[in-house]
Amino acid sequence: MSLPDTSKLCVHTITTKPLSLEDALDAFRRVGVSGITVWRQALEGRDPAQAGRRIREAGLELVSLCRGGFFTGPEAAARQAAIDDNLRAIDEAADLGAPLVVLVCGATPGQSLAESRRQIQEGISAILPHAESCGVKLGIEPLHPMYADSR
Repeated sequence: MSLPDTSKLCVHTITTKPLSLEDALDAFRRVGVSGITVWRQALEGRDPAQAGRRIREAGLELVSLCRGGFFTGPEAAARQAAIDDNLRAIDEAADLGAPLVVLVCGATPGQSLAESRRQIQEGISAILPHAESCGVKLGIEPLHPMYADSR
């Protein structure tokens, strides 16, 4: 039995969470996966620039850094903390060599959809100039329908 063609496959490190980043690179390369999306947790304790070099040396295309977003909430301080965290994610992506940061956006339970959308727009507007200056794109991930009742 032959393995399926994985030459156009991108795997997120969250799906192989028990593996270290280095072990994931070896495993992905071994089965012919060509792309990787790095979740920020996989970078904890690592230099993003060095991790990016390892990814490229493994022959993998760095598709994106996941995840940013989470701009909504009733407290202004928490929304600002989310903006600050997203600015750090952009810096991590630039250091890593990732062309894109994936933003997860959704409403906050108990808050109107219109207010959540306004907060998301404000959050993205606050980080967009930094993303542009770093050459990092922002991609808004569609929310999975299973979360639609609470986000």
